[in-house]
This record gives sequence, C-alpha cells and structure tokens, in this order.
Amino acid sequence: MDAGTELRRISEELEALKTGTKNKLSMIVFSGDMDKLLAAFIIATGAVAMGLEVVMFFTFWATPALRDKKKKVGGKDLFGKMFGFMLPRGAGKVKLSKMNMGGMGTAMMKHLMKKKNIASLEEMIALAAELEVKIYICDMSMGLMGFKPGEMIDYPNVEFVGVAKFLEEAGDSKIQLFL
Repeated sequence: MDAGTELRRISEELEALKTGTKNKLSMIVFSGDMDKLLAAFIIATGAVAMGLEVVMFFTFWATPALRDKKKKVGGKDLFGKMFGFMLPRGAGKVKLSKMNMGGMGTAMMKHLMKKKNIASLEEMIALAAELEVKIYICDMSMGLMGFKPGEMIDYPNVEFVGVAKFLEEAGDSKIQLFL
C-alpha cells in the first residue's frame, strides 16, 4: 500500500470517528455532596454556554438533592420511609464533602458564597433549567431508596430512566464525565 492510499484510509477513519459524536456532554452525577453537585452544575451550565448539549444522569446519592422539600408522597414501604427521613430533602439540605463540622462548614460556605455573590446550588439548578440542561433521574436508584417521581423538583422535561438511556446519550457524546 502506498503512502497516499494509507493517508486517505487514516483520514477516512478519523472522519468516521468525528461524525459519530455530537457536540454534547453526558455526565453521571453520583455524589450528593454540596461541593460536588455545585461543580457538576457549574460544568453543565458552562458547557451549554460553550455550545454543547448537556445531559446529567442523577444516580444513587445525588438523587436526594433533586427531591422537593415541599412535596410529600405516600405509599412508601418501611425502607422508603427510612431513606426519606435519613437523606437530605432537596438541594438546600446537602452538606460539604469535607469540613462539614456538624453543619458549621456548610453554613460557612453558604455564607461566603452569598457574600461573594456566587450562585447557590438551588440557583444553579434553576439556571440549568433555563439553559435546557437535560436531567435524567435513575429509576433503579429511586426504587432502591423508595423515592417517587411525585417528590422530585419541578424541572422542565425531567425523565426517570434506566442506565441504558444514559449509555445511549453518552455513546454519541464528545465528552463524558463521572462526578
């Protein structure tokens, strides 16, 4: 095979790789810690500002951050009631991953963020909705923890999906992250 033929073959393979991906970021949000959730939403909204489509897949410990503090649902079994009681109800109740110090560190961080005019987690979620960031919530995690769709925040086009839907989204994404 001559050099010109080899170069054409490599160019065709590279082009095929490029056309298989979209200008999209797909992110698994696994942590329910305030600082990690903030980072996820900062990255998501920043990516939209740069022209990327963004999909966030909330699973396991990140799921409680999307519970609405005002909504209550019935029909939960004992474990669902226990998880509901033990885990935070909404973005305003999540804690720092480090230096929480019985809630004092989280309160200090929220105070500093407000003082320095940095958006709160609740404000970042609202901004993500405004920017049309897609949020998928893991069905399995919700079922495991006894959460119901009716207790989640009102977010435009939120979907309750399985991992296959996330993998479908991630499969053609330019960027995939796990936070």
